[in-house]
Amino acid sequence: MEVYDRANGLARAIKESKEYREYKEIKQEIMKTPDLKEKVDEFEKIRYEEQLLAMQGEKQSAEKMAKLQELYKILVQNEQVKEYFDKEVRFNVMIADVNKIIGEAIKDVL
Repeated sequence: MEVYDRANGLARAIKESKEYREYKEIKQEIMKTPDLKEKVDEFEKIRYEEQLLAMQGEKQSAEKMAKLQELYKILVQNEQVKEYFDKEVRFNVMIADVNKIIGEAIKDVL
């Protein structure tokens, strides 16, 4: 049970982290503004589709990648959206680091 207790503790620590709280807060603000929400949702949908293709080893669509870059340039002109993307990156880096630490700890059995 100790592993589960520690996992639950890690989950609490993540939710209490500055990265999580700031990302959640700015995301809630973005989602309250319908036009920003729509544009960010469109960007994230295309980004997700392209990430899936990359993970599956398939070629990414040049047309969609260009649209993604164009959308990003437009979106980051809004200071609130730029902050949202910055905080999203910081949160994702933290989660990736945690995953790396766990992966390193168990790599000898994988």
